[in-house]
Amino acid sequence: MAGISVDKDAFCRRMTSLYQAWKNGDGGNGLGKADALVTAVGVDEETVYAKSTALQTWLFGYELTDTVMVLCENNIYFLASKKKVEFLKQVASEKENQEGVPAITLFIRDKSDGNKANFAKLIEAIKDSKEGKTIGVFRKDNFPGDFMDGWRKALADSEFEKVDISSAVAKVMAVKEEKEIDLIKKACQTTCDVFNKQFKEELMEVVDADKKIRHNKMAENIEASLENKKIVGNVDSNFLDMCYPPIIQSGGIYNLKFSVVSDQNKLHFGTIICALGVRYKSYCSNVVRTMFVDPSDEQQSNYNFLLTLEEEILKTLVDGTKLSSVYATAVDYVKKNKPELLKNLTKNIGFVMGIEFREGSLVLNTKTDLKASKGMVFNINIGFSNLTRKEGKGDQEKKYALFIGDTVLVNENQPATVLTQMKKKIKHVGIFLKEDDDEEEEIEQPDQLLGRGMRKAVLESKLRTDISTEDKRKSHQKELATQMNNEAKERLAQAKSDKTKVKAKKSNISYKNVAQMPKDPDIHALRIAIDKKYETVILPVFTIPTPYHISTIKNISQSVEGDYTYLRINFHHPGSSVGRLDTVTFPNPDAIFVKEVTYRSSNTKAPGESSAPAANLNTAFRLIKDVQKKFKTREAEMREKEGIVKQDTLMINPNRGNPKLKDLYIRPNITHKRIQGTLEAHTNGFRYTSVRGDKVDILYNNIQHAIFQPCDNEMVILLHFHLKNAILFANKRHVDIQFYTEVGEITTDLLKHHNIHDRDDIRSEQHERELRHKLKSAFKNFIEKVENLSKGEMEFESPFRDLGFFGVPHRSTVLLQPTSSCLLCVIEWPTFVITLEDVELVHFERVSFHIKNFDMVFIFKDYSRKVATVNSVPMNLLDQVKDWLNSCDIKYTEGVQSLNWTKIMRTIIDDPEGFFENGGWTFLDPESSGDEDDSDEEGEDSYMPTDVEDNSEETTDSEFDEESAESEFEESDESGEEELSSGEESGKDWDELEKIAAHDDQQKREQDEEEQTLSRKRKQKSQGGSSKKRKR
Repeated sequence: MAGISVDKDAFCRRMTSLYQAWKNGDGGNGLGKADALVTAVGVDEETVYAKSTALQTWLFGYELTDTVMVLCENNIYFLASKKKVEFLKQVASEKENQEGVPAITLFIRDKSDGNKANFAKLIEAIKDSKEGKTIGVFRKDNFPGDFMDGWRKALADSEFEKVDISSAVAKVMAVKEEKEIDLIKKACQTTCDVFNKQFKEELMEVVDADKKIRHNKMAENIEASLENKKIVGNVDSNFLDMCYPPIIQSGGIYNLKFSVVSDQNKLHFGTIICALGVRYKSYCSNVVRTMFVDPSDEQQSNYNFLLTLEEEILKTLVDGTKLSSVYATAVDYVKKNKPELLKNLTKNIGFVMGIEFREGSLVLNTKTDLKASKGMVFNINIGFSNLTRKEGKGDQEKKYALFIGDTVLVNENQPATVLTQMKKKIKHVGIFLKEDDDEEEEIEQPDQLLGRGMRKAVLESKLRTDISTEDKRKSHQKELATQMNNEAKERLAQAKSDKTKVKAKKSNISYKNVAQMPKDPDIHALRIAIDKKYETVILPVFTIPTPYHISTIKNISQSVEGDYTYLRINFHHPGSSVGRLDTVTFPNPDAIFVKEVTYRSSNTKAPGESSAPAANLNTAFRLIKDVQKKFKTREAEMREKEGIVKQDTLMINPNRGNPKLKDLYIRPNITHKRIQGTLEAHTNGFRYTSVRGDKVDILYNNIQHAIFQPCDNEMVILLHFHLKNAILFANKRHVDIQFYTEVGEITTDLLKHHNIHDRDDIRSEQHERELRHKLKSAFKNFIEKVENLSKGEMEFESPFRDLGFFGVPHRSTVLLQPTSSCLLCVIEWPTFVITLEDVELVHFERVSFHIKNFDMVFIFKDYSRKVATVNSVPMNLLDQVKDWLNSCDIKYTEGVQSLNWTKIMRTIIDDPEGFFENGGWTFLDPESSGDEDDSDEEGEDSYMPTDVEDNSEETTDSEFDEESAESEFEESDESGEEELSSGEESGKDWDELEKIAAHDDQQKREQDEEEQTLSRKRKQKSQGGSSKKRKR
């Protein structure tokens, strides 16, 4: 073992914690009863996990085979081979023994006498430790070999009493240090890479090509992938190993345990469960996912419930929580929401893991009363077994199970952190196959080559297609409206318990007692005095010096009228901010407030005086302004800092090869002038360093949207970060931060003469094209490196320019472009970014055909948030915007008028229950409720194809006339075609046509006379009614 070093500090810390646990042992777990602790590690190829091996790895970082370790009260003894003793000498020096670790004695194995002399020395040391009667051992560890047999015989001959210390030592090792957590994170990331790049890709290929593959073959491919650099990346394969053989299950046969082995059955395209875990430097990780091929609605519902159940478990699993109560929380959640699934829930929902894959004494079930501690790593695995799919055919499709698992880290006052960051929503684990239509409808083409028949058939076909597309959009919007109202009601029901805190105006106190008032001669002379230390103005009121804090003063004014100077001081009081959206309240609104005070002083200097009396007012005016300015500046800074969420510390990566972009500007500017700097990616975030030395840190977990705006058709190329929580720099809070560089000349000298054939212009254009390509490549390389460095935590989006539309979100017209998760414009400042998940409804205002533009209003799910408005969107893009919103599952409405959204949202917030009882957002939809159904029916009746018979019994006269006229037109058309084809029959002569026309005219005159008679009767009735009212 030459050349291998041991972490001495880690050995001392961990050995000290083990001795401390031994010292504090209460005897209940066996550790307190032991007089000495004995472990022995032999060679066993079949044994993967053993407590003795895990303890060695924890202490030294390596496994020491054929080694005996005896921990006594005041000494530590090792019996090992010569090479291992040389390795152990690193921790046996006197310097290390001063760190609180007992003296270490090393014995070299002696094969000449079968190690009898060494065994005797160790037995004697055990007898000298405490009472020397009881030894703590790991009962399950029983390594084979002559050396191990000899040691066990020596212990048996001494007749020591044995106690099992497995659970006690496991509890000591369960709390992980930072270095251990880093190793587990690497193992977790490798596990995710293997799952995504090997198993998931292979599964997609198999399903897509409809191949046949056995479960054990897929498991073997997963194990072999650990040697593939394309999958594991830069991780050294020598330190990688599988925690257990990967488990693949499908086809109705499921066993939700990690002790099962993948069978030889062929993969069934239904519900597929995959469990795998990778060890890195002996530290374990694990992940379990359920994949679906064309899942039913019931399967999706149960799976989504399983995801929410895991979230509830993570919320409960915090420092100090009993493990049994975590399981009880899961059971209660299932009982409350889906009690029919309780019998299918797994008997335990996780266990502690680390060097050993499963710690049997720290399991999340009903029996374990030990508490979780910060730093523990759990394998959370929950599932439902023996489920039935109603529409399935055969056992392979009918029977299914759901199983998900993640490696998580316990925190102190927040939910456990998931270390296996891998997407697991139904859209990420479900494979939805498009079914091809077995039979396509054949369109019969008419035999006629001439006449109206052919054109009419084509027109009807086109109309039907258009109507069906519009109907689909309308029906989808109806579904979204129902879903939107239900979700809004649920949110309001949850938020009902949260009481809104009323913001009270901060009451500043000038002086706590009279002794703090300054001894200023102006106070005794009843003049205005300003105390800068306590930010107080002392005013003489009825010959009494009265202090007023600067925060109570609203404004001051000074004026000179004739021989006098006037100083007017206005104070804050209830009602002073009428008309403003100010909800600030006063602590005692019923108290008596001073509204204003005016002082007058003469400008005439009296004989013998150095200055006029008005000089005091001039000085007071100036000083009050200065103190007020400083106070307001400090208050503004405090307001900016309010609500700022403290970010984690940026972990600086010391490697020089970190992803880096140089010569970038930052917006908003750090100073008044824009300055360049460097953006560098580190382990958990970015750091921007300006040439002046200013630093801005942005962490990955605080970024909601990372946008890459390329320089296609733009003059800048940039990276934009929309943050979850605002950060503070340059004494201001910012949610949107971007780093950009200019691609070409933003400004052009119009006075300069330009020629299309000028070589300088051609060179500059060529240079600009090369610069664009160079910058684009540099930014893309940076993004790829960052995504690899962050292991999938960072994902950059690029806007879809083809779906963009022009609008005015602020002051100028810009191109708004959607991405997969937001709508944005980041080229111009201030930026405009709207997260689509936060949007509840989009309303179009001023939608009318005689207006060229319309407005868009975005209403957010958080009703207290101000609505966002985009003005002046071109009317010809209305359908495009509707299609985009419909594809994003966002409800939209439209109207002719512009609404006062401030009042509307205030009304909703005041009485949300009443708002939804009255129909909710349906008041925005002009075709809501019954009116919409009526209009649809009228639209269907207005379009009647010629080949469809009217089966309705009751028809109006006008409908009858239209049908008769249409049938007569068709008859005449058909007769005309027959005449062209045969020439033997003739149509109606002129006399018959005149009789028909006369008959129609007669009917029209009779209808007109009846209408005139009815109108006269109505007028008479109305006149008679009004006269009766007048008589009364």
